[in-house]
Amino acid sequence: MKIPLYRQIQAHLKEKITSGQYIEGGLLPSENDLCAEFSATRMTVRQALNELVKEGYITRQHGKGSIVASIRKSLGLLSLKGWTEVVGASDRHGTTSILEGPVSQTITEPIFKHLLHQEFHTEFVFLKRLRSVEEFPVILEETYIPNESLSALTDEPLIDGSLFRTLFMRYQIDVNSMQQEVRAIAATKEIATLLKTKVKSPILQILRRYGTSKEGFYLYSLIYCNTEKYAISSFN
Repeated sequence: MKIPLYRQIQAHLKEKITSGQYIEGGLLPSENDLCAEFSATRMTVRQALNELVKEGYITRQHGKGSIVASIRKSLGLLSLKGWTEVVGASDRHGTTSILEGPVSQTITEPIFKHLLHQEFHTEFVFLKRLRSVEEFPVILEETYIPNESLSALTDEPLIDGSLFRTLFMRYQIDVNSMQQEVRAIAATKEIATLLKTKVKSPILQILRRYGTSKEGFYLYSLIYCNTEKYAISSFN
């Protein structure tokens, strides 16, 4: 089936935007130029441009034309993959700073209560980490791991800085499933400071329970995401 002309124009312009031929903040060719290039009517060209607006690739300003928008890169942090795997599979440089832990403690966050069963008063290994991409803070993560014969987790560094890899290689525990809740919240002063954003600015809060290959053994994470520069997706 023949692809409609407006779709062909849309795909052509999108390829030039994503490849960097049309730079962020720059102007696309005028409607008249696009009509001449593709032997298209003005209505067809406008339909293609409107589709690019819907996708977030351009904005349109009266009297100025079509302007290439800022395209946020995406991180597949809604997937089951761990941080090390997600960032390692991309062309970006990621770092992790351990702000607290690993230390033994009980879960004090009431937000976890509906996900817990008899575990609520169990002793956990607590780990608080700040994740950055290209030196820009993206993730603040608080993780709780049931302290069931995991004493070495508090005494020895994580293997390659990865919690998932450490659990698998040191304890033969594989993280294999995940439940999560995602909501938008206003950044507190502490979160805003760490994620380098403004107090009360919108951020994503993700509450997770990870299932593992060990029966009845779950990991819990409370994650705050700054999506200012990087969109959060379930891809990658």
